[in-house]
Amino acid sequence: MKKIIMETLVLAALATGQAYLQPVHAAPISLDRTTVTATYQGSADGILGLDHGFQAEPGSNVSKVYAPGAGVEFLTADYLFGFDFAADGLLTVYNNMPLPERAAGDPGYTFSFDFGATLPAPVGSFTLVDGSMVNGAPGLSVVDGHTLALDLSKVTWNGDFASFTAQIGTGAGDVPEPASLALLLLGAAGLAAASKRRTR
Repeated sequence: MKKIIMETLVLAALATGQAYLQPVHAAPISLDRTTVTATYQGSADGILGLDHGFQAEPGSNVSKVYAPGAGVEFLTADYLFGFDFAADGLLTVYNNMPLPERAAGDPGYTFSFDFGATLPAPVGSFTLVDGSMVNGAPGLSVVDGHTLALDLSKVTWNGDFASFTAQIGTGAGDVPEPASLALLLLGAAGLAAASKRRTR
């Protein structure tokens, strides 16, 4: 009987160990009324913000995120791409026209978006939601708690005005689940007690 109980505890410990490492999905982050500073190919001059009427002028790479229906917050100065940040943390990236042939040494289509201190919580994740209108994976990365990096250099667009969406979230990664951790510890305690009895 004791052997059956111990085997059950071991199986429970193993099972909960697997549950303990299950990823906890990031919560969407609110971007409503946040301020974004953008760069294109490392330059502030390459991107134009809604707050400046998409005009090339000093500070035009800074814009606020507005309620739905306000349109895109940023256009690249070459009008190849548009970026629409939603209040719920969803980013939609649009391709406005066919991409020109890139010359050797071209830095590619790289972007950064810095929210500074205007976010309600640090950014922890940046993940693709719908890439059905593109081929190749966009490079999505979190630089720090308030900055995102985006690389479109390896993306092929399925027609003009194609788009993809990505979700910005507050956190990501494997986070322990308290109930699973408790069961895992209980199983370990049972194994230790059984081992102690055997040594006597």
